[in-house]
Amino acid sequence: MQAAAAVYRAPGNSIERYASDFFPDTPFEKVEGATVRFSYREGPRSSTRTVRKPSDRWRGNPERPERRIEYVDLSRIQPVGARVGYVKLLKAGVMEGEHTPFDAARLDRFSQIMGKRYAKAGISLTNIDSRRAIPVVEHGQARYSGFHQGAGEIAAAELLAADYPSYGLVLIDEVETSLHPRAQRRLIHDLARIAREKELQIILTTHSPYVLSELPPEGRIYLMEGAGGKTAVTGVSPEFAMTRMDEEQHPECDVYVEDIRAAAVVSELLVSVERDLLARVKIIPYGTASVGMALGMMASQQRFPRPSVVFLDGDQAKATGCHLLPGDDAPERVVFETLQQKDWPEISQRIGRSPAETIDALNRSMSLSDHHDWPKDAADRLIVGTEILWQALCAAWANHVANTSAKDQVAIPIRDALDAGNT
Repeated sequence: MQAAAAVYRAPGNSIERYASDFFPDTPFEKVEGATVRFSYREGPRSSTRTVRKPSDRWRGNPERPERRIEYVDLSRIQPVGARVGYVKLLKAGVMEGEHTPFDAARLDRFSQIMGKRYAKAGISLTNIDSRRAIPVVEHGQARYSGFHQGAGEIAAAELLAADYPSYGLVLIDEVETSLHPRAQRRLIHDLARIAREKELQIILTTHSPYVLSELPPEGRIYLMEGAGGKTAVTGVSPEFAMTRMDEEQHPECDVYVEDIRAAAVVSELLVSVERDLLARVKIIPYGTASVGMALGMMASQQRFPRPSVVFLDGDQAKATGCHLLPGDDAPERVVFETLQQKDWPEISQRIGRSPAETIDALNRSMSLSDHHDWPKDAADRLIVGTEILWQALCAAWANHVANTSAKDQVAIPIRDALDAGNT
């Protein structure tokens, strides 16, 4: 985030930022031999440049391209009363100065994000300080400032008050801070709309699954720490990102699959082969096949900190470092079509429904053109959770359809990875 903020010159009277602002020398370390390498595109033309500090001075600043930057850092999460210089605003004789109200559209956006209707909102200054702004809102019969607002109100008000420049770059650190899940989702929707309207670029950091789930796959980038350093992986699923960030479990091997349906296929195959194998691994959905291919390349180069196996769905082409799930087709087609040939063994008992209604619902669902919809359609007809039905289908498939070759296709790579990790 700081590197991105430092690689553009500021146009007009906007705030100028330099790498030295973000990467200063301190009493504890000197920055030398540092390079910020960046690429950017203007229309059809792409360029690559650097800002660098070979010894005692940063070089390359005049050659930077020009662009408006709005950098919203973590200083906004401090309570107003704890911010530098704000306590003096509470002294006797200090009065409210200029107030800049939100217009009707911005007020409506603020109300939608917070989930309650505000009569007014805006940013105020005092008669003794023209730099330290304070959010002020009216809700119900009360008018109150940031000194008495909740942290979520302050964060949302200040984000909305920021100047989002057309065609500019907006950087927001920890965008979810102090906001409850619904407000996080609404804020991302709001920012997406502003980005479209003003044709600007927004880069934000987050540790929130709610924020990640509102972003399209191509908008998610996970910085993965591996044996060879950091790698940027684009298009990851929220489940993949959250699993990588949460280290409560301590498996011996990570098994990467495309989605939760592929995860159920792998887990039930492992249970049918050797139940202890499942206890020794963590199965992580990663999102799109392109992410799987990137992870497979990392696995082939041994860039993961622990043994890792990457599976692509059976309908994908072979790729470096990746293994294919059995069946030569998407998991839904493989499981549904082969179980249908066996007249759906065990399914009704596993989900607690009659055999007739179970078979009818499953057969009807297969009339849909999109195989991804089959599990949900059948589950809705049977009034059972989609994941519960899919797990039952995978278990029945592993026990009654999958042959030894199919089971080995999953189990052997995982055993090999576990054995390699223990040598």
